[in-house]
Amino acid sequence: MRAISAADGGFDAAHFLEGARSAYRMILEAYWRGDEESLRRLTSDDVYEAFSSAIAERKASGQQLDNRLVTIESAVIEQARLTGQVAAVTVRFDADIAAVTRDLEGNVVAGSLTDAVPTHDVWTFSRQVRSDDPNWTLVETDEAA
Repeated sequence: MRAISAADGGFDAAHFLEGARSAYRMILEAYWRGDEESLRRLTSDDVYEAFSSAIAERKASGQQLDNRLVTIESAVIEQARLTGQVAAVTVRFDADIAAVTRDLEGNVVAGSLTDAVPTHDVWTFSRQVRSDDPNWTLVETDEAA
């Protein structure tokens, strides 16, 4: 964290986590809606391709997601590193999500909006520290152990 702060005088861990929480919500909601344009702006090429492929599979199977991010219980920085001029910060998100899968007629085929499921994700965000663009890009996603 100190190396990132030294390379990017505007970096503040608390502010970063606030932005990471917002990005987590925006990216999940864009994925659930199938909003590939928003995903393209917020993710790296590799992450975008994985999301886009999953969206295409979902559409091909005639299913749609009706998910809700109920709450983000916690967002904690697990790792931070600076490689050259590229900062990467890994955040563990513990959240509750109400997840429902519907068919084309709107019938529920899986899940429930009344029962939130605890989820545990580990996402890595990255940015060039000398960039004029203050936004971080999601470069890796994983489920937490």
